[in-house]
Amino acid sequence: MDILNYLGLPPDYQPSPESHPIRFLSQNIRIIPTHFAQKFAQCTTPKQRTVIATIRNRRTKFTQSNPTELSFESAKRSWPLLWTGDPPEGAPRRGRAEGLEEKKWADREFLGGAKQHVGKLGTLLGDYEEERAAERSRIDRRRREAEEPFIPEEDEDTSDEEDPALAPPEQESPEEARLVFERSVMEKFIYGLLDSDLYVTVDFDDRWDEESFRDDEERWFDDEGES
Repeated sequence: MDILNYLGLPPDYQPSPESHPIRFLSQNIRIIPTHFAQKFAQCTTPKQRTVIATIRNRRTKFTQSNPTELSFESAKRSWPLLWTGDPPEGAPRRGRAEGLEEKKWADREFLGGAKQHVGKLGTLLGDYEEERAAERSRIDRRRREAEEPFIPEEDEDTSDEEDPALAPPEQESPEEARLVFERSVMEKFIYGLLDSDLYVTVDFDDRWDEESFRDDEERWFDDEGES
C-alpha cells in the first residue's frame, strides 16, 4: 500500500494496513494525511473505528461544534425512527399519508378513473386506511401493556400509601423529548451507530484533534525536515 511508502515504513510493517486496518489506524492515525486516511472508510465501518480513541475524540469535538447536520430539525429528517415524541403541529395524522395514497389509487386506477363511480370510493378507502392505522396503533399499545410485568396487589396489612416506584411515569414534555432525542443522536454518532456520510469526513479530519497534539505533530515534521 502506498501509505507505507509515504510514511517511510517498511513494506512488511506490522500491523499491516491491509490485514489489520483498525490496529494500523490506531497506531498511526495522527500522522496519516486525510486523503490517505479516508481510504480506510472502504475497509472499516464507523462502529469498528469507534475503538480508536482519536476518532472518538474527533467525533466528540464535532458534536460540540453544534453542526447543522446534527441539529434537531435536520436530525429528525435524517433519522426519523429515533424521534419518539409527538409529530410537530400541523404534521399529518398517523395513517393519513397511506390514506391519501389509497384515495389517489382509486381516483386514478379504479374503473378507469371515472369520477362518477370512484369519487366516494376513493374517500372511503382513504378513511379506511386511517382507521386501520389507528387500529394498528391500538393493537401495538395493548401488546406493550400485556408484555409489562405483572405486579401483585399488596396484602391488606400493608401500607395504603402508593409506592412511588410503582406510580406511572410522568409524560415527557415536548422539551424533554427533544433533549432526549438530541442526546441520543449525539451519543449514537460518537459510537458509530448512525447511518451517515459524516463519518468519512469527521473520522479522518485532524481539524478536530486537540491543538496540543497537532502542534506536536507539526513540530515533529519540521524537525524531520531540518535533519
